[in-house]
Amino acid sequence: MGKLQLSLFDYFRPSPLRIFGLGNSIAGIHIKSWVSQTFNGLIFVCTFVFLVLAMNYGYSCMVLDVQPVVRNYEIYNVTAPRQECNYFDGSWVYDERYPLYNASDCPFAERGFNCLANGRKDKDYQKWRWKPKNCDILKFNVHVVLEMLRGKRVVFVGDSLGRTQWESMICLLMTGVEDKSSVYEINGKKITKQIRHLGVRFASYNLIVEFYRSVFLVQPGAVPKQSPKRVKSTLKLDVLDNISKKWIQSDILIFNSGHWWTPGKLFDMRCYFQIDGRLKLGMSTASAYNTALTTWSSWVQNMIDTNRTRVFFRTFEPSHWSGSKHLTCKVTRFPLNTTDGKERNPFSDTIIKVVKNMTVPVTVMHVTPMGASRSDAHVGTWSDNPLVPDCSHWCLPGVPDAWNEILFSRLLSQD
Repeated sequence: MGKLQLSLFDYFRPSPLRIFGLGNSIAGIHIKSWVSQTFNGLIFVCTFVFLVLAMNYGYSCMVLDVQPVVRNYEIYNVTAPRQECNYFDGSWVYDERYPLYNASDCPFAERGFNCLANGRKDKDYQKWRWKPKNCDILKFNVHVVLEMLRGKRVVFVGDSLGRTQWESMICLLMTGVEDKSSVYEINGKKITKQIRHLGVRFASYNLIVEFYRSVFLVQPGAVPKQSPKRVKSTLKLDVLDNISKKWIQSDILIFNSGHWWTPGKLFDMRCYFQIDGRLKLGMSTASAYNTALTTWSSWVQNMIDTNRTRVFFRTFEPSHWSGSKHLTCKVTRFPLNTTDGKERNPFSDTIIKVVKNMTVPVTVMHVTPMGASRSDAHVGTWSDNPLVPDCSHWCLPGVPDAWNEILFSRLLSQD
């Protein structure tokens, strides 16, 4: 066999002459020959291994550059849950398919919020759909939503902004009911701002949607003895509203509060705070609000069975008053291009902070950024009292419908 036919193994296979020499001279010659051949073999092997490693490295670099997913496959977990959708990080998109209902066809839409019926001419404010950045809100299908809510009790608790969302939900749901007479207020009451409790039943679905007016959530109290004369009423920050016992047996419970927590609606009306029966004359509204929400959170944790009841708290809704004293209301034709800082609010920050510290599941509906640019969607002078402008409440249809679309989408995604 010729030298060119030697295999790699032959360089390491010892020859019988190298091991069994017949004499010293011959052995010396063979030892030198063996060393020489072994050295040459090692050079050949090292060169071969180097070439193999170089080729492998080049191939790896080429593959990794072209297919980076290969580099990270070991940390990709297909069974990991998808990141939860942030419904409240997004923008408004003009959509000709909107609005989803006609307020004039809905007997539960308060006349004061039906801007078109009160003389507003432009209709563009009704046609904006909320679009989250990284996900989608489920398209509103009234029949699917009604079936989801069949046999349920939905309760809204809060101020007039909460009542607006309540009205919006009823109007949305009524678009799927053929017999409108099967939808009625359970006590035969007409919707007004003063009534503390309103409930609408959808008889064919055994569904009731209620609203409880509790603007502070905590209990108004009597004035303690020997209080200063300027104190005419108080809020018991450590006691929840006495109608709270009626909120307990619900399937969906939505809270809001904030618009009454201002010096103008408290201190100017000579209303002050008390804790454990003692007046807190120097307490700020911000501190009092935090204390009240802490009382609310304790009540939810102790009184609500969150295995049955899904609890939501909607954050503060931006208003668009202007002027030096914030008394001017200029309703624009289209949404603003900037938010002017209205996407943040101290009341909203407090809600988020309190809920984060709770030991039971509560969902914050952080609607504050959604309304920051919607100066076009307020009631303005198109209310039942045009002499009193309104840059706090929203026209219906309008912004509150988007809140309910998000609520329905979340409920459906959890079922």
